[in-house]
Amino acid sequence: MIAGIIGAAGYAGAELVRLLAGHKKISALSLGSVSLEGGRIDSVYPNFLGKIPCSLLKPEEVVEASDVVFAALPHGVGEGFAKACLEKNAPFIDLSADFRFDDDEEIFKAWYGKGYVYPELRKRSVYGLPEMNREQIKTLAATGPIIIGNPGCYPTGASLGMLPALMMGLAARGTIIVDSASGITGGGREPQRSFHFPECSDSISPYKVGAHRHTPEISRNMQKMAAIFGGPLPKLIFTPHLAPMNRGILSTIYIPLRREWQPPAPLSRAALPPSKEIEEKTEEVRELYAEYYKEEPFVRILPKGVMASTGHVRQSNFCDISVNMDQGGSTLIVITAIDNMVKGAAGQAIQNMNIIMGFDETEGLETIPSLF
Repeated sequence: MIAGIIGAAGYAGAELVRLLAGHKKISALSLGSVSLEGGRIDSVYPNFLGKIPCSLLKPEEVVEASDVVFAALPHGVGEGFAKACLEKNAPFIDLSADFRFDDDEEIFKAWYGKGYVYPELRKRSVYGLPEMNREQIKTLAATGPIIIGNPGCYPTGASLGMLPALMMGLAARGTIIVDSASGITGGGREPQRSFHFPECSDSISPYKVGAHRHTPEISRNMQKMAAIFGGPLPKLIFTPHLAPMNRGILSTIYIPLRREWQPPAPLSRAALPPSKEIEEKTEEVRELYAEYYKEEPFVRILPKGVMASTGHVRQSNFCDISVNMDQGGSTLIVITAIDNMVKGAAGQAIQNMNIIMGFDETEGLETIPSLF
């Protein structure tokens, strides 16, 4: 099977090349780039020398040559390629935001500044967070070629951290807070001042506070999860931070708990160390998370005392989750770690391809995380 990648010269595109090169079901790659058409991928990324001797083609040539097409393109430019893929009966897996909001064009336009070119394509698209939408992906794929709206990197870590709590009715009415820190590869390959080494080295800083484009995607996922359980629809505060590291996203998620999921209230109003009752309730929630995700190949619920860390998921498709409570027992504190370039982008896209094509879901993604 030939896999095509449009936008292969960007960071997410290059990760797709690296991972698909080791995929047993992929016989060849067809690589495209708008800006570097006619060049070679190994001249852009020397790590591919002697392994991926591909020239960079026009995107239209990639579509024509491929059985499945991945698009690692800027937002708002992929719909024409998606349409062409459907017409030739090939799945289209989009790493931009173009297909993440289903038919909600109003939200997409408000946050991304442009409307849909082919709104009818949403009848064949599905949001590609496998742990939440696996059955919808399989059902739609069984009826013909489909479009996957691959989730954003921040929404992936945030959504996986709150999915069991919202689906199982642990969350109280109120606001869920998500604080996330991302490596600088999340900004893409094109240079920007904020990603310049002297600007971001030895410093962590928030950005786009209250105005990040991933906010509506996280909020949309939260609403869907809560609605399935029939619980209160939570509000969201999301604050991203730029961290001085190449890869990874660490998200700390604060979820207000319903009274029945809280341990007995302490007699003192003062802040006290976690009580035995809080530790027991935390372990109960941790076991619930482990049970919820027990069949998921890429979600790891960490044992007591082990905290999620970006260094423990580097270059892998894993999402590590640690489950904790505040000292009063009223708030669940869930910490998730992913590699923003793999589970947050290219790896999840390949996971979606595996589901669509009926392959083993872990094919091409079995890499053990690199420690350093």
